[in-house]
Amino acid sequence: MKILNLGSMNVDNVYKVDEFLLPGETKLSQGLNLFCGGKGLNQSIAAARAGNEVWHAGLVGEDGGMLLDKLAENGVNTSLIRQVPGKGGHTVIQVNRQGQNCILLYGGTNRMLTREIIDDIFDTFGPEGAVLLQNEINLLPYVMETAHRRGLPIFFNAAPMDEQVHQCDLSLVDWLIVNEVEGQQLAGDCPEEDILPVLSQKYPGMSILLTLGSRGAACLHRGEKHTIGVCSVKPVDTTAAGDTFSGYFMYGVLKGLAIPDCLRLATAASALCVGRAGAADSVPLKAEVDQVLAQGTLEVPQAREEG
Repeated sequence: MKILNLGSMNVDNVYKVDEFLLPGETKLSQGLNLFCGGKGLNQSIAAARAGNEVWHAGLVGEDGGMLLDKLAENGVNTSLIRQVPGKGGHTVIQVNRQGQNCILLYGGTNRMLTREIIDDIFDTFGPEGAVLLQNEINLLPYVMETAHRRGLPIFFNAAPMDEQVHQCDLSLVDWLIVNEVEGQQLAGDCPEEDILPVLSQKYPGMSILLTLGSRGAACLHRGEKHTIGVCSVKPVDTTAAGDTFSGYFMYGVLKGLAIPDCLRLATAASALCVGRAGAADSVPLKAEVDQVLAQGTLEVPQAREEG
């Protein structure tokens, strides 16, 4: 099944630091690298490297040539991307010596969509496939309504969390992907262990993937809950770990794999990702993931079913 990802594309300015800046503090960075990123672009590349047919859609600015090239290099169909006047999306990312990051995002052309452009994207994509969305574009409620009206299943990564997410009709979503902070915000600041049951009660029929960072992930699908831990690896850069997990998990779901196998595949992929620098460039190929699973070169935990 082909995937339409109407999502963000950013140029990431990544600064290596000992520790994150404090308010009022000025310090020299230990290095600067430019990478292609954005949750949309990262997830398109992850889904494509996993083996999906991916069509990316959206807007890039005059500085967006490297983003188009990066998507095309990874087998992503870029025919639905328009290059328009203006500054494209970009980020300022600090990565500390523990490999953790903090990110400042400027939306740029990612937030210049119109209803006419959105309608044209869906008309061109056609009536078959699945839709992957994140919250780094404008008019997200309209995009969801359009996808649902055309009968396309929706995978929605509710990040970054802001008021636009609350404006969306989440009952239209087939798969919701959140971390523990986003999940608590949508569920109503409940304890972490209640996120899945509360969201499931609010949105019956929705499947939910809850990522928990260094503690793994949990999934509720058709009334069954599965959990998985993480691989023991030394992180270099966690910027694209969640996007890699989402892209590979979606691949497994669309291929009809059992949920425990989807979780294990995504866990192995994200473990390889955090061992590399950058965003899109850190996403592993499916052959690499298959190799570590087959050879046991990474200790990938088994998913567990919970009552």
